[in-house]
Amino acid sequence: MPEGDTVHQAAARLHTALAGRRLTRFDLRVPRFATSDLTGHTVLDVTPRGKHLLTRIEGGYTLHSHLRMDGAWKLYAPGKRWTGGPAHQIRAILGTEERTAVGYRLPVLELLRTEDESRAVGHLGPDLLGPDWDPDTALAHLLREPTRPLGEALLDQRNLAGIGNVFKSELCFLLRATPWLPLGELPPGHLAALPALARKVLEANRERPVRNTTGRREQPLFVYGRAGRPCLRCGTRIRLADQGDGSRERPTYWCPVCQSGPAPAPAPRTVNRRS
Repeated sequence: MPEGDTVHQAAARLHTALAGRRLTRFDLRVPRFATSDLTGHTVLDVTPRGKHLLTRIEGGYTLHSHLRMDGAWKLYAPGKRWTGGPAHQIRAILGTEERTAVGYRLPVLELLRTEDESRAVGHLGPDLLGPDWDPDTALAHLLREPTRPLGEALLDQRNLAGIGNVFKSELCFLLRATPWLPLGELPPGHLAALPALARKVLEANRERPVRNTTGRREQPLFVYGRAGRPCLRCGTRIRLADQGDGSRERPTYWCPVCQSGPAPAPAPRTVNRRS
């Protein structure tokens, strides 16, 4: 699942493969930009911004993409078979003489003028892995809605950019708070430390192929993906429920003993009535 750490890894791979090289193929398979052609232009850099990728190209262009749940950029050497998915899932092809970058299942793909990048990423809060990281600004953003559930606040990229569902669940566990606890009810020390903790966790996973928040090779995550299994601290079974703001529900994991705060309301039961 792409989050700030994996997006930064993808940007690094794309930058190494494409930056400073002239495009021999430029193919965007989305209706709005299908006729765009930057063949012959040089790729300047590939920069991550939260969960967004900005591929800057000579002439003042930026290709903006977002991976969301299952998008991916794959790199192939000349003559190698493309194995990232069926052809109808390809949304972008950026080719050079040495490598070809193929974007699969990209839900967001647009070609912008570089001077207009703020239209795509200007709403984002400080990037946890970026040069603009500012913990004070991130905390101030979070505190604008102290009654908002902690899990929702962490996922809101306008507060701080880069956290997804995995790190949301893991950070709530490390803070010993359920994802449904109103942000303002966190102990003051935990609240003040939240931005730095989030940065530390993502920074530790910036180069790792497999995420790890526990320090244990055999059990890399505390709660995410471990529903029904024993908590690594107390042995209680990890629970799973959906959390969202009404527009989108996300699977959320937590320990009901180690994490203080409210649990989600039980889902309504459907009663079959016979006539």
